Amino acid sequence: MEIVLIGLSHKTAPVEIREKFCIPREKVKEFLEQLAGIPGVREGMVLSTCNRMEVLGVVEGVEKEIGRIEDLLAGIAEISAKELNPYLYLRTGEDAVKHLFRVTSSLDSMVLGEPQILGQAKEAYSQAVESKVSGLILNKLFHRSFFVAKRVRTETKIASQAVSVSFAAVELAKKILGNLEDKRAMLIGAGEMSELAARHLVSQGVREILVTNRTHQRALDLAQAFQGQAVPFADFPQQLKNVDIVLSSTGSTHYIIRKEQLTEVIRARKNRPMFFIDIAVPRDVDPAINEIDNVYVYDIDDLQGLVESNKEERKKQVQQAEEIVAQGVEAFQGWLRSLEVVPTILALRNRMEEIRKGEVDKALSLFRNVSDDERKALDLLTNSIINKILHHPISLLKHQESRDHGKIYVEMTRKIFRLDEEDNEPSASSR
Repeated sequence: MEIVLIGLSHKTAPVEIREKFCIPREKVKEFLEQLAGIPGVREGMVLSTCNRMEVLGVVEGVEKEIGRIEDLLAGIAEISAKELNPYLYLRTGEDAVKHLFRVTSSLDSMVLGEPQILGQAKEAYSQAVESKVSGLILNKLFHRSFFVAKRVRTETKIASQAVSVSFAAVELAKKILGNLEDKRAMLIGAGEMSELAARHLVSQGVREILVTNRTHQRALDLAQAFQGQAVPFADFPQQLKNVDIVLSSTGSTHYIIRKEQLTEVIRARKNRPMFFIDIAVPRDVDPAINEIDNVYVYDIDDLQGLVESNKEERKKQVQQAEEIVAQGVEAFQGWLRSLEVVPTILALRNRMEEIRKGEVDKALSLFRNVSDDERKALDLLTNSIINKILHHPISLLKHQESRDHGKIYVEMTRKIFRLDEEDNEPSASSR
């Protein structure tokens, strides 16, 4: 049995290729059934996100199964395997294990340290379990990968720095305003960046979100998504005094919030601090507003600089994270090797027991009227001899199971004691 991983990601395939491999959740079960239907595939799962498509399997023979899995992938995108091949990567054995651990730990993500991939991996594993295509090996592999990912997140700072503009904006707001749970925020513009910022604000417990947009329906839709309030665009200046955080991202060609407006607003707020996040280009907020006490304005360049600085900080954590991954790989590989040792130990004990019982029966057949006590004594004696003979070989096998050359000891034991031969009865010449 071999673990194989075949896939493509943002590192190997452009978006126009990756988008062809997005499998809707309701179609995953069908794909897994097709995967399990490939001869030689004993276990399988699929991880499909916007940035990667990976199939992980436990197979009997590598070459044939890989070709069939590639054909299955090509069928999803309705392209030929030849067209698909340049975008694919293949990992087998320990390399496949390491790759999975790096993926779930967000070391292979487009945004280093992002948290979404772990949830996506857990969902993929859950689907494989529901479809009954995950077995002993993949169950152990994924639980180990989740453990490794948790260690990376708790023992390093790889996820502690904001590496998106919207996340950086919210982190800055927390530094300036403190706890956000009693704060109100206004989004001016209802584009993608505003939506991302809204998600981060809500996750930090912001009390209420107001949304305004030149197209009022868009403001209504976004406000409804976050249980907020839509404000007509013409009325938003009157609402500024009621909010603590303002994120602006319109397409205006001139400032929509000016210094003279804010002078009145901050007076009405009795000098309570306000935080402005201006991610529009051209800018929406007059930078002169920064001159007003208790008003803080950050534009896209300020935030981008913070993001780049944080990316560098995350990169410094990579080495420690890679060490945790390596430890996880070693632990899993040790468990995997133990799967070969246990059957060998059982087979060795069974082989010795067959020989012992056979020889005891032959010996007893030479005597008449053997009592139960004498039979028990002979069984005790021969069992003791067998246990003493097997003690060192079994201890050696157990000791070597987690080492790289443990497989050699297993193979030699099976050959020496003829554990794989159908007829294990010793020949007359060997007695």
